[in-house]
Amino acid sequence: MAPLIALLAGTALARIAGPLGVDALDGWHPALRVGLSLMFVLTGAAHFTSRRADLVAMVPPALPRPDLLVTLTGVLELAGAVALLPPATARWAAAGLALLMLAMFPANVSATRRRLTLAGRPVTPLAARTALQVVFVAAALAVVLGN
Repeated sequence: MAPLIALLAGTALARIAGPLGVDALDGWHPALRVGLSLMFVLTGAAHFTSRRADLVAMVPPALPRPDLLVTLTGVLELAGAVALLPPATARWAAAGLALLMLAMFPANVSATRRRLTLAGRPVTPLAARTALQVVFVAAALAVVLGN
């Protein structure tokens, strides 16, 4: 739920900042880029903090080197978060992050089927996680297709 809150709150605060004089944020498209960036800073940082072990455990058992995959995806999320901010790179970053989210989704399915925990709590049920994933990918695609 924290990533959704980061996306929504970041977008809303950035959208409010636009009319208050931050010209670069005056519009929904730039505000959405900020919200997505905040979301990916949050999720990307988790790959290197106390949640790392849980994320490594979520990687489907058939994939090699889950620790390396978690590191790689964390780096890609953080790099994408930075690249979302400049208009010149935002569309490419959003497209790459949308693809990354789709590529990582099987880990969520695997974690649900194996009844894993994240920070000591059961992972989000698959139906709710799928709905969240649709929202996140749609937000990224809105940046890709935006002005």
